[in-house]
Amino acid sequence: MSEHAVAQALAKLRADGAGDTAVAAFRASLERLAAGETGILAEEDLEPVIALPDAATLPQPGDAAAQLLDATVVIKLNGGLGTSIGVTGPKSLLQVKDGLSFLDVCAQQVLALRELHGAPRLPLVLLNSFATRDASLAALARHGSLSADLPADLLQGRVPKLLDDGSLTPVSWEADPALEWAPPGHGDLYPSLVSSGLLDALLERGYRYAFVSNADNLGAVLDPAILAWIAAEGLPFLMEVADRTPADRKGGHLARRAGGGLVLREVAQTAPADLDAFQDIERHRFFNTNSIWLDLDALATVLGRDGSLTLPMIVNRKTVDPRDPSSPAVVQLESAMGAAIDAFDGAQAIRVPRSRFVPVKTTDDLLVLRSDAYRLGEGARIELATGAGRVPLVRLDPEHFRLLADFEARLPFGPPSLEQCSSLTVTGDVRFGADVVVRGEATVTGPCAVPDGAVLGA
Repeated sequence: MSEHAVAQALAKLRADGAGDTAVAAFRASLERLAAGETGILAEEDLEPVIALPDAATLPQPGDAAAQLLDATVVIKLNGGLGTSIGVTGPKSLLQVKDGLSFLDVCAQQVLALRELHGAPRLPLVLLNSFATRDASLAALARHGSLSADLPADLLQGRVPKLLDDGSLTPVSWEADPALEWAPPGHGDLYPSLVSSGLLDALLERGYRYAFVSNADNLGAVLDPAILAWIAAEGLPFLMEVADRTPADRKGGHLARRAGGGLVLREVAQTAPADLDAFQDIERHRFFNTNSIWLDLDALATVLGRDGSLTLPMIVNRKTVDPRDPSSPAVVQLESAMGAAIDAFDGAQAIRVPRSRFVPVKTTDDLLVLRSDAYRLGEGARIELATGAGRVPLVRLDPEHFRLLADFEARLPFGPPSLEQCSSLTVTGDVRFGADVVVRGEATVTGPCAVPDGAVLGA
């Protein structure tokens, strides 16, 4: 990559309105790419993490909670669309439970924390993308003023795609200029906090901590016990991790640099020869839930000293039009929010229960969350129903259920009862009637219609 190509990419980013911190972060990745770095974290340079502090052992802070919450901001990552399930709008506006959207539940959780702890200053702020901003802010406004006297959101940036032809110059695509740009990953949170002015606004108003999580993970509720522990220990950064299961083999895991600090490794940062070790859940036991806690003073100190956070680079190779494999090959440079665990001296991770990680990536997940296997408990917390011993494992035929419109057409009366279900596998074209109950393990093979009131499984 020539100096000219670097200059072109940076000029394009500046012309798009990116702030100095975002430009500095992108420049650092460009220079590492130009120097031949691949972003790979080799297994031989890593050690497994054996043990961590456990959130289950932390005491609740009692009366101190109000003061701590009044010094904390809740930030929800809300840049994603529901394209993977055929939805064009913000994923967080999907109805998910009792007629409420993800965003509705997030709002209710924050309002409940305010009331319970007497903390009226606790704000909710969204990290939006251009595609999610207008609709999400309109939906959030129905809940009143949730951002206190702060902006209701900050806007995620974007970075130029680079031609993967050896030149690494910014791609030009006249057929659809929007495809010349790529999301920079959740690591863009940090430059966005600066360029939006939100970091300064928070510090000026006396806010000290931030709890950041995905809008579609309703298990990620601000926990005063974790917050109090962070304050007592003086931690600059904390990542919530949970025990890996076979279903988590492809997700980013926590490790330790040989002789050094904690690091997050994503599959895109893993060499093919290391994939078996990456997916070994006995060796690498903890996965990143993408919920983090920040000491805003510590963040400001690092940014003031270094100009930006130096995050591990993630290199993704795609085509400029992801729907057209014959379009030019491009490189997309990204970073992970959780990778900042490597950027703070004294950063820590904490083991949390699986109940704090309830993501919705597919309609399989959506069916479970909409069903009676989960309920909205006190404070709008998502909880397993009393009769559900564990989260049901659901596998729906993607040919007939992957897209939301097809999913809902085959479940016109809503989800079957899954409270007593351990697993449900649906193969083929199956339509469910009303008041269907699934118990134990059940398999349904279509084409067929499950009649009203049917009981499936053991």
